[in-house]
Amino acid sequence: MKPGLWRIAAVLSLAVGSGAQAQPIRLASGDGRTTVELATNSQGQLTFSLGFRGKQLLAPSALGLGFERYQTLSSGMAVVSTSRTSGRDSYRLSGKRSTVSDGYNELGIRLAETGGAKRRLEIVFRAYDDGIAFRYRLPAQENLRHLRLAGEVTEFSFPADYSCQAFNVGRYISSHEGEFDPIRASQMRAHHLFDLPVVCETQPGGVAMAFAEAGLSDYAALYFAGREIGDLGLQAKLSPRPDDPAVAVKAWVGDRGFDTPWRIIMVGDRAGDLVESTLVTSLAAPAQGDFSWVRPGKYAWDWWNGPTLGGKQAPMSTATLKTYIDFAAASGLEYMMIDEGWYRGAGGGATLSPEANNLEWVPAVDLPELVRYAADRKVGLWLWVHWKLLEANMDQALPLYAKLGIKGVKVDFMDRDDQLMVEYYHRLLRTAAANRLMVNLHGAFPPRGLNRTYPNFVTQEGVFGAEYNKWTRRVTARHNVNLALTRMLLGPMDYTPGGFRNATPATFMPLAATPSVQTTRGHGLAMYVVYDSPFQGVSDSPDNYRGQSGFDFVKAVPAVWDETRVVSAAFGEQVVIARRTGRSWYVGAMTNEKGRSVDIPLSFLGSGRYVATRWTDGGEPMHVNKDEQAVTRSGTLRVALAPSGGAALRFVPSP
Repeated sequence: MKPGLWRIAAVLSLAVGSGAQAQPIRLASGDGRTTVELATNSQGQLTFSLGFRGKQLLAPSALGLGFERYQTLSSGMAVVSTSRTSGRDSYRLSGKRSTVSDGYNELGIRLAETGGAKRRLEIVFRAYDDGIAFRYRLPAQENLRHLRLAGEVTEFSFPADYSCQAFNVGRYISSHEGEFDPIRASQMRAHHLFDLPVVCETQPGGVAMAFAEAGLSDYAALYFAGREIGDLGLQAKLSPRPDDPAVAVKAWVGDRGFDTPWRIIMVGDRAGDLVESTLVTSLAAPAQGDFSWVRPGKYAWDWWNGPTLGGKQAPMSTATLKTYIDFAAASGLEYMMIDEGWYRGAGGGATLSPEANNLEWVPAVDLPELVRYAADRKVGLWLWVHWKLLEANMDQALPLYAKLGIKGVKVDFMDRDDQLMVEYYHRLLRTAAANRLMVNLHGAFPPRGLNRTYPNFVTQEGVFGAEYNKWTRRVTARHNVNLALTRMLLGPMDYTPGGFRNATPATFMPLAATPSVQTTRGHGLAMYVVYDSPFQGVSDSPDNYRGQSGFDFVKAVPAVWDETRVVSAAFGEQVVIARRTGRSWYVGAMTNEKGRSVDIPLSFLGSGRYVATRWTDGGEPMHVNKDEQAVTRSGTLRVALAPSGGAALRFVPSP
């Protein structure tokens, strides 16, 4: 944070206790609706509780760090001193909002063990209007110079049996691709391993919380598990190191101290409010350097659809890729993604061939000619590459790609989030930025706000997206709705929408080449508004877009926004999101397998009259009805959504 934004409000020094419990310490957000209360219990352990609008959301919850061999830095401590600051973090963001200004009040608590080694620990809490965050800090100290953390003592204690949505990923080695399913707090178990975020409501449609992490650097990724039977809530888990599984974090505290990432709890009156939160990026480190060269946009893609051209499987070749470049240029798409198969020894997906060489392209692909051809048509090229190749030759490969004129790289199959992999992310993003290359990470852990630290990190996977239509029936309309209220809370997701071979759930069949989707065309169009991704896929074959209803919306819709508002939302049921670019607004509405009508109040519009264009479900999954009408901000539009359906709307000010 910029020092000029900090205002010291108070510093309070307390004597180290001799077993007596100190008075609770309170912190409130600027508007007073979010509150934290901290106290030491009878074991000398600092706990925190969370309040929102005067009601307790979290009961006293344990804090502390866990070392190997079950040693902790948590109990037997007393508060030494506290300090208070306030600030406002303002920055530009590429995604759901162009500018962010998040104010907070901060409380720092310094603790020391009352016996033994008298080790010291600091905990920093921040209260925002839409949530809280805290992190641990180990100050420089002679009796704790080198850190070997096995985990944390961090807990989140629920005072009631909340209704939650969670993805039980089950194992630390994972692509982080799966469904968020409903689960009661009383059904969560200590052996579960929940990916981020876990989202809970006090009651269906009531106050909502999302548990997440930000500012992940030189640390292991955070997971959650249930607590012991009879104790409602969550406990923190850390991804273990592959080279030393007994610990998750190795670090040198030294003379500079050591900070953990932030633990975040977003809070809102309803689940939809969480979508508008920017806490994950606000708690990440600011960008350093010039990123004015980063250009978001949409991309054509050869992998998801086959590639298929003229109804036939097409080879990976210069001619095939030029056809996709021509399609991107004719459609006004900024980019074309060249997926696996362009470099020597490619193939095998996650399994890397010993002959693989990402510094040489295959004879069938004239990469310099493709870059020239695309540039002449104002289309930028991206390249797919296996992460392990870049681990070995990053300092050779990325300068080579930049020299060729490549605009970005899609790096795949990391499938880990331990401390070593976290460092790989930072090294990759730094090196890519130095070479003015944008990055899209697949097989990636969910976002931690790194798109603020590295604005060239434009999107990522870590989402159960459209690729699974190629081999499963699991990408349902309900799942698609739920993504907007769960995984998307953390940041951009490269779901890869754009499937124009639409079917009903009853007629859908998984197909590896020329795949289809089991939702309507209107549902697919809505994704371009509902889903946050500054690098947005247009994933089907050019053949399947030619002359098709609704493709005019795909060509016109932006990839980044100035403002985002959630009109209505309910887990697994429906979601309606409005986003603004300039003076124009776009709305995406998606429903589950149940057809319904949704009312869209137009109060988000500016003054004056607008022309509303609607793309709504037709009589068949692949058909879209289009109409126009004049509207003002005082009106309401009712839109009918077919089962597994949706709608896309555009509002343009009248001349």
